[in-house]
Amino acid sequence: MKIDLDKLKKHVRDLDKARILVIGDLALDEMVYGDTERISREAPVLILQHTHTNFILGGASNAAHNVSTLNGGKVSVIGIIGDDYHAQDLREAFKRAEINCDGLIVDKSRKTITKTRISGSCSQSVTQQIVRIDRQTNAPISQETEEKIIEAVKAQIPLHDAVILSDYHLGTLTDKVISTVVELLKAANKPVIVDAQKELQRYKGITSMTPNLPDTQKHVGFFLNNKADYILAGNKLIKETGAPSVLITCGSDGMVVVSKGGDYTHIPVFNKSKVFDVTGAGDTVTATYTLAIAAGAEPVYAAIIGNIAAGIVIKQFGCATTNIKEIFNEIPENIEVEE
Repeated sequence: MKIDLDKLKKHVRDLDKARILVIGDLALDEMVYGDTERISREAPVLILQHTHTNFILGGASNAAHNVSTLNGGKVSVIGIIGDDYHAQDLREAFKRAEINCDGLIVDKSRKTITKTRISGSCSQSVTQQIVRIDRQTNAPISQETEEKIIEAVKAQIPLHDAVILSDYHLGTLTDKVISTVVELLKAANKPVIVDAQKELQRYKGITSMTPNLPDTQKHVGFFLNNKADYILAGNKLIKETGAPSVLITCGSDGMVVVSKGGDYTHIPVFNKSKVFDVTGAGDTVTATYTLAIAAGAEPVYAAIIGNIAAGIVIKQFGCATTNIKEIFNEIPENIEVEE
């Protein structure tokens, strides 16, 4: 099937129209850098002379950051932070990214989700990650915190055009939170898009979801090797969730959209230039896909835009973002998809 490029370009231009609410496991990536100095006398480990520290939005926060660079900051977040020094770092990172964080819930019993990566370099080598330290609370959230999240959801949903549920399985998206979000959005006739790695059947009544290929295969219990496999897997997800369509991301093999009734569309990768880093590319796809659907694009056109956006961010290191101008400039002169 040949894609109508005028129609696609209109959808790209409309990406900044919708207001998006991101609900999920908000995280901070703390990137600590240093130059190698010598081996420690205390233990056989490197001593780094600290040079600088960067704070990057990670987890569900990265999805919100991707939305913000596309729609000019018309995005808000709801999630949990602790009463610790990383909470302030996360707030400041949201502020720099022009993301409304009035929906942050402080829970003193939990840690602000933080992933600290310590990297070193010397004059003869590139910077390399040495160790990663994760700070998070794995216990289920309290009923009190759950109620605060639901109160924030009820206050914020009327102010937004669509919702992204970004689940890194660290406790924010309980069954009650999910069902409340879906009920409110259905009543308001607004889309809700899910980005999750497991337990995909929990998200009943949603508009769509964006699982990657490995997570989809793990969920359905079989490998996806051909069109029939993708249709079977897509229909299973559609039956479990009630979603009209699902988007399965397949890395270098592109993406597949399966719609209710078994309609199948394979979208190839348009620009197979060198890949530097796929970190956060899934968040880019989810953000772009959601913005396009909220602005009226059909799932296939929304997926194509997400595909182009992912192709841009994987050329950069770390959790990167893109914007409308960059996407517009990367639209191929001719697009054909397989049905």
